[in-house]
This record gives sequence, C-alpha cells and structure tokens, in this order.
Amino acid sequence: MKQGTTENNERQSTVSEARLASVFDTAADGIVVINERCKVLAFNKACEEIFGYTAGELIGNNVKKIMPNDFAAAHDGYVQRYLDTGEKKIIGIGREVRGRHKDGTEFPVELSVGEASTPEGRQFIGILRDLRSRKSVEGRLARAQAQLVHMTRISAMDEMGAAIAHELNQPLTAILLYLQSVTRKAGAQDTLDPMMLSVIEKAMNEAERAGDIIQRMRQMVERKEPEREQIEIEAFAKGCIELIELGSDECRPVFSVSIEPQLPPLALDPVQIRQVLVNLLRNAREAIVGRQSQNVKVDIGLKDGFIEFRVSDTGPGVPAEMMPELFKAFSGKKQKGLGLGLAISRSIAQNHGGDLMLGPSAPGLGATFILKLPVGAKGDRNVP
Repeated sequence: MKQGTTENNERQSTVSEARLASVFDTAADGIVVINERCKVLAFNKACEEIFGYTAGELIGNNVKKIMPNDFAAAHDGYVQRYLDTGEKKIIGIGREVRGRHKDGTEFPVELSVGEASTPEGRQFIGILRDLRSRKSVEGRLARAQAQLVHMTRISAMDEMGAAIAHELNQPLTAILLYLQSVTRKAGAQDTLDPMMLSVIEKAMNEAERAGDIIQRMRQMVERKEPEREQIEIEAFAKGCIELIELGSDECRPVFSVSIEPQLPPLALDPVQIRQVLVNLLRNAREAIVGRQSQNVKVDIGLKDGFIEFRVSDTGPGVPAEMMPELFKAFSGKKQKGLGLGLAISRSIAQNHGGDLMLGPSAPGLGATFILKLPVGAKGDRNVP
C-alpha cells in the first residue's frame, strides 16, 4: 500500500514538473531564475528570443551577461545588500530597465522580480517583457501627433492664401507705382545715377515677382497647370544665385556655376522653378556655415533628355538616417520652418515632368541635390 502511494506521488510530481516546464517554455514573456549568487538556474525560450542567448550559454553563468555594463557592475552588490538588509528595492515592483542582447545592443525591457525560498536557498524569478515593439509604436504615435500639430497649422493656409493675396496686393501695387513714378521723374530730369536706376528697376522686378509667387503658390495648391515659358538657362541660374547673395553678409563668394555650352531650350514656369532652385541654394549655403571649406557649386548639363541642375556643397552631408524621410513633408530637422521645402520642391519638379533627388556623394564631402527638368516638354504630369 505504501509503495503504491509513493508511486502515485511520484507520478503526480512528474506531471506537475511537466506542466511547469510546459508553462515555462510557452510563456510569451521571458522568465529567468537566479540563485543568491546571481547564477542563472533557468532561462526560458522567450528569453532566448529576447536576448539572443541559448539557455545552455547562460545557465550557470552570472545573470549580468544580459545587463548593460553600467548596471551589471553594480548588480551583485544590490543583491547582497538585499540579502543583508531585507530592504526591497525592486522585488514585487515592476519597472522599466535596459537589457543587453548577445550582439551588444541595449534595449528597453519591463522587469518584475519575485522571490522563492527553496531547500537550495533563496531564488529570484525575473519576468521580462521586450518593450522594443511598444516603444516603436509609441515613437510612431508621437511623430504622428507632432505631424498633426503641424498639419493643424497648415490646414488654415488655403483660407489664409486668399486673404494674404488680397492684403499684399495693395502695398505691392503701391510700391510699384512709387518706383515707377521715381523712375519716370528721374528719367525726365536726368537726375538719377545710372547705378541707382538699375537698383530701382531690380526692386520693381522683385515686387512684381512677389506678386507672382503669391498667385503661383495658390495655383500649386489648387493643382493648376504651371505657366511655362522659354528661359535662358545661364541667366536664370545666375539670377537665382544673385538673389541668394543679396540676402547674405558673406563677403567672399561661395557660389560657382559651370554650364555645358549650347544647351537646348527649356520650357518651365520660372516662378516655381526659381523657388525650387533658390531653396536648394539656400540649403546649401546654410550647410557650409562654420565649415573650413565653404563652397557651393552649380553644374548644369544635358543628360538623357533632361537638363540637370546639380547643386553641391562642402557641408557635412545628409545623415543616413534622414535619407528615407528627406522628401517627406514635416520631416525636416531644422529648428525653423515646417519641413516642407524639399517636399514642395519635389512636387513642383514632378509637376513639370522632372524630379528632384539626392545625388551620390563621397562620405564627408557634402551633399549633392539634382533637379531634373525635361527638354521640350509639351505637357505636365500631375503628381499627387
């Protein structure tokens, strides 16, 4: 009778151990068991997936192998302090800590620690949940919320556009009338220095261009067709550079232009493409501030039926992590602005049947942006 009871108890113990092993290895969270000397006694399959170690690689070793170096150095002392004082710092309290993968990568984990008394001494059971996926979702949500804040501000632009156009039209018209009056009077009396007359004419042209920009930006939002005209490429490019230099305190010239001879005519909307090229030139000039070599080069040539404007600078270049988001709205890293410059510029280029892209450049040698515009295009390709 006693033998039968013993066998029954042994069977029940075997079943319990099998059940426990099944739960241990099928748990979604990582489970690690250590003794008082911080040696790993058990390490389940979920832990293997989280940390990249097999159970055989860790069992019998100190648990600090899966901890960041700064915490690992102090961990044994924390355990000994608890054994000496009984003061609980983490046992029974869930908290976020950092783990270390076998490849050295550190990542966030949620840790809960329990304690058990056994014939072999006290043991500590850690339940670990990998937080990388949740943190990634939280990061995307935070970025989406930030974009929503931007878009909330941008959503009023359509309504503001008409008001701005109306309000600015009157002072711009007045400026033009005043400048025209000065020019006519000075011309009749021959009292104005030719250089001053040239400056006034440029001011008049810029006032007219400001009015054009307001109207064309509205057209772009409403997806109207660009108003094309034939342009002289060299004069157009140099005019864009001159516009950037007018707003700079830099005494030394930083821009240089190289243009292939006998380029074919190019039909484009000069206001919109000027906006694109000026944006690229301004970005390039900002990129070289504080650099030992401060140069921006514009190379213009014909390739595969496209006129290419290549704007290269000697700045730090575009970080690899920024490249996938470079032409997306609201993705810019500048403190000022909405991160729309390159996104709008690419839309303008594509609406002309061309494109705007980041060109190849050697590490540490700055960035190169390429604006491609088709030669002799008859129509436009609307791009959402």
